[in-house]
Amino acid sequence: MSDEIEDIGSNPSPRAGIAEVVAARLSRRAALRGLAGAGAAAALADQLIEDATAQIAQSQLRTAQIPMTGGPSTLTFPELHHQMAQTDAVAEGYEIQHVIRWGDPVLPQAPAFDPMRQTAQAQALQFGYNNDFLDFIPLPRGSNGSDHGLLWVNHEYTSTRLIFPSTDGRPVSNRQTTAEQAAVEMMAHGGSLVEIRRVNGRWQSLPGGTLNRRITAETPMRLSGPAAGHPRMRTNNDPTGTRVLGMLNQCAGGNTPWGTVLTTEENFNAYFSGEAAATGEQAAAYRRYGIPRQPVYNWAAHVPRFSLDREPNEPNRFGWIVEIDPFDPNSTPIKRTALGRFKHEGCTHAVAPDGRVVIYMGDDERNDYVYKFVTARPWNPNDLSANRDLLDEGTLYVAKFEDDGTLRWLPLTHGEGPLTSANNFHNQGDVLIETRRAADLLGATPMDRPEDVETNPATGRVYVMLTNNASRTTANAANPRPRNAHGHVLEIIPPGAGTAAVDHAGLEARWEIFLLAGKPGQDVGARYHRATSDQGWLSCPDNCAFDSKGRIWIATDGAPSAAGVADGLYAADTMGGGRALTKLFYQAPSGAEVCGPTFTPDNKTLFLAIQHPGEDSGSSFNNPSTRWPDFDPAMPPRPTVIAIVKKDGGVIG
Repeated sequence: MSDEIEDIGSNPSPRAGIAEVVAARLSRRAALRGLAGAGAAAALADQLIEDATAQIAQSQLRTAQIPMTGGPSTLTFPELHHQMAQTDAVAEGYEIQHVIRWGDPVLPQAPAFDPMRQTAQAQALQFGYNNDFLDFIPLPRGSNGSDHGLLWVNHEYTSTRLIFPSTDGRPVSNRQTTAEQAAVEMMAHGGSLVEIRRVNGRWQSLPGGTLNRRITAETPMRLSGPAAGHPRMRTNNDPTGTRVLGMLNQCAGGNTPWGTVLTTEENFNAYFSGEAAATGEQAAAYRRYGIPRQPVYNWAAHVPRFSLDREPNEPNRFGWIVEIDPFDPNSTPIKRTALGRFKHEGCTHAVAPDGRVVIYMGDDERNDYVYKFVTARPWNPNDLSANRDLLDEGTLYVAKFEDDGTLRWLPLTHGEGPLTSANNFHNQGDVLIETRRAADLLGATPMDRPEDVETNPATGRVYVMLTNNASRTTANAANPRPRNAHGHVLEIIPPGAGTAAVDHAGLEARWEIFLLAGKPGQDVGARYHRATSDQGWLSCPDNCAFDSKGRIWIATDGAPSAAGVADGLYAADTMGGGRALTKLFYQAPSGAEVCGPTFTPDNKTLFLAIQHPGEDSGSSFNNPSTRWPDFDPAMPPRPTVIAIVKKDGGVIG
């Protein structure tokens, strides 16, 4: 997403961030091992990855005699070469299929896509813009099928200059849209639920699917949990504080054991504006969430609820996790306030040994935090209706990473520690509406843009994608560079990881660094498996997924500007001799980001959301840097969900 919206950096916390914590931890190890001198920083960073590997593979990184081509990876696909091109590419032996594109019909009454004459009414029936998180739900319900299902797709934001044709030779600005254009953008947000099927080996969307649905920035939703009905949630149109129109900036997401979709509101701050951002009663709270005085999107000029001066509480109704029932197209989506309000990226679930459900989440902004939510009671696999409001009761925690490798989960509970009336937290609703400030006071560890947070179902370990941190100004042993331009992947090891009784609900865990991104030999501090090739290094990890073997698939966002290569999808073993040996599998077209990797149950199809193709500097609707995927002079670039299959019908990877 554009840096104008992301990476604002609104955390004023002076505490040590994850870089300093890692540096302190490595300094301790240096003292123990007697490492010193000019090469110590690189040696320590390498040792950190070796130590993590040693727990699984008896230090295979150091002791194995590994050839520099291929190495011990269990991934057998021939690796791609890094590229920057107008089209995309996948490893030899695999095929890319286009499943659904911006403007394609979701509902049967949708008109044909006409980019020159768009209307809000048409877009509300068509596939939205900038597809992100994907969730494949097999059909029939409860089956483990892999050829027929529902595909849930997030629509994060709109790239205004790529959506609308110019009328005066200049790209249309997101700050100057007309009322009609703003209405189209609102309908392009939200999400799509579409039935898909593999027919004669090719995936296709079915606009006649009876469960198909479009959710937009105007779809009625219910607020539930401790913040519902709070005075700061009430508006002129909703004096109860329990009803809200729409969801905004859906980024990564997840699902629940009882079959619902969890979608996340991320950069909601971009849609509100007004003088109250600087002078209103909630100015400090606006500032902590990056809500501006001047608009990023011009919606407030046309829709009163996006004006802070008219509806000062409206922003408080965004920044939540939204639960959606994919099997009831008439159901009302629910914003679950117990899970906290911040720029949500990711919402993966795990189940504790006692049956309580744990939701891991990241707050995607530099120097913000990693969270988890633990339900108050176990889920009921025998009565799905009994889980209907399970996410309304439980405890929200924020992570503190200690320099000895311990992670402590700090409860965000009203009345505990500093979360009292003395700090203007009068109830749990206050704590949740201002989750970031509450976490500040608890002393959580500021992180380098925590994006997706996913659990490896094969090991129980949890992986945090830390995309980068442009505000880093001091070097340290783990990241010996003046700014963390390339990011890294952090690994959380809950008690019992690797066994059948992983305690995701525990209050402590261990942590390690899985990899440090960047180009080895060029970007100081970059560290992977020593057999990683010149094509296997990556930059700016964003989303991830795991296949049935527990291998990690990492999608990137920001590699073109940070590293001069296209964003892509990389895979690596998480255990054994090939741990952290990343291999390049797919690269996106010019300007695009790779999002939402997800597999069918048989691991024979990998779905990817290719977002904002053509979003390069100077690119526009009239003069795009690429016309992917259609390469039709009458069509602008179109965000698209793709399916990758092996040409011989085999398992991906």
